[in-house]
Amino acid sequence: MRLQTKLILIICSLLSLVIVSLGGIFYYVTTSVLEDQIGTRALKVAETMAIMPEIRQAFDDPNPSAIIQPIAEHIREKIDAEYIVVGNKEGIRYSHPIPDRIGKEMVGGDNGPVLEGQSIISRAVGSMGPSLRGKAPVFGSNGEVVGIISVGFLLEDINQITDSYQSNIEWITLIVLAVGLVGAVLIARNVRRSIHGLEPEEIGALYTEKQAILESIREGIIAVSRKGTITMANRYALQLLGLPEHESITGRHIEEVIPNTRLLEVVRTGKAEFDHEMLIGDHEVIVNRVPITDMNTQVTGAVSSFRNKSELFRLAEELSQVKRFADALRAQTHEFSNKLYVISGLIQLESYQEAVELISREADVHQNFVQFIMREIPDPMLGGLLIGKYNHAQELKLQFEIDPESSFRDIPEQVDRNLLITIIGNLIDNAMDAVLACDPAPDRHVKLFLTDLGEDLIIECEDNGIGIPDEAGSVVFTKGFSTKEGEHRGIGLSLVQHAVGKLNGYITFHKNPSGGTIFTVAIPKNQHHMEKEQ
Repeated sequence: MRLQTKLILIICSLLSLVIVSLGGIFYYVTTSVLEDQIGTRALKVAETMAIMPEIRQAFDDPNPSAIIQPIAEHIREKIDAEYIVVGNKEGIRYSHPIPDRIGKEMVGGDNGPVLEGQSIISRAVGSMGPSLRGKAPVFGSNGEVVGIISVGFLLEDINQITDSYQSNIEWITLIVLAVGLVGAVLIARNVRRSIHGLEPEEIGALYTEKQAILESIREGIIAVSRKGTITMANRYALQLLGLPEHESITGRHIEEVIPNTRLLEVVRTGKAEFDHEMLIGDHEVIVNRVPITDMNTQVTGAVSSFRNKSELFRLAEELSQVKRFADALRAQTHEFSNKLYVISGLIQLESYQEAVELISREADVHQNFVQFIMREIPDPMLGGLLIGKYNHAQELKLQFEIDPESSFRDIPEQVDRNLLITIIGNLIDNAMDAVLACDPAPDRHVKLFLTDLGEDLIIECEDNGIGIPDEAGSVVFTKGFSTKEGEHRGIGLSLVQHAVGKLNGYITFHKNPSGGTIFTVAIPKNQHHMEKEQ
């Protein structure tokens, strides 16, 4: 059964139960009050007549009925009673609406308490049918009971009055039920619209899926209400905030957890913010902030997702390495293809000696370079990077040289190789771009010097390219800045500076006397000691 139908049935059932119950209670109370009022009125009239001098004196008259009957009938007509019967203590009537019954015995059997001097209200079946009657004793001059006055209203007449009340109650109940049914339909539709037409099972499944998705995402996610109260946070967010995973921050104000947040600004303006950098504790994170809106496009809160910048940096580096390896393989393929064409041509020209010399020369150059790398830079990741850059330089028709005095054999284990690859690879790429951008440049060369002597690892990369203008010296490491034209520029040196900072080193640059720029990087070998000092 659909939720909307269930809501209508439940609301209508509850409303019917309440309204019918209230209607029954109201009918019962109304009937009881009406009977009490009629019975009290009958009793008051009977007690009033019992103290009337005319009535009391008439009991001493030889013909009491002649005096009492007119008085009783006059009063009966005024109060619209069914009957007023006055009788002596033996129960013989002195008055009755039907004159033929005067002189006969009173019917009902409820005169006992009255003869004892009590006034009562009773139900009894008299000569005119079932009635509600009020009875009072008439006392003589000596204080003894000399007669009885009974004022009665037929139950049939009382029931007619209560039936009219019951009819009104029934009509009111039906009208209220109809209004309730319309209201139940409207409420059910509004609820269905608010939950986007989903059924409870679907909502439960979505909630379970949402929780699983939030915990599977390797990003911190925090949602806040319009007032800045945290409504949701996943475990990765707690991890980045340095809080225990079992701790709940739901219900706390966002500024208590993240003092420098801009989520409240997003709630206020309703404008999303993407790829902003901020510091959360000791972590540099990339943050996206998006407002939450309802169906009326009113901002009801905001959600923020953030990820550790170092993880994104590491992912970008892995992609960069793949690209570098691909470029190196492509360069090597092209270079060797050209050499094979030359050798093929020499053989076809029967210049066998020249072919042998070319093969020997190329083999010696490549072999010497590889042997130098294996001997002085034994780290396979760094060696592979440099060989790839060497082959790429050959393809670009520029000279890439590693200083013969270079040595990078003493690299401590705690120095992150990925960061070293980022530094060296981007410095070489930046130098090659600078050389290629210099036109004309007959002697295009890039030179790299590496040394591990002393307490620091020194990396020096020089080129004879276009150089860095004096006015750009302060912004050369800014992300997006570049002296070269084209899109997607100004990233390499920014990555280098970030990696150098992660290794607690520093980077400087100065003009090359022969033209171009020389970049120098110094990285301390003792990383643990540096971290403790910080």
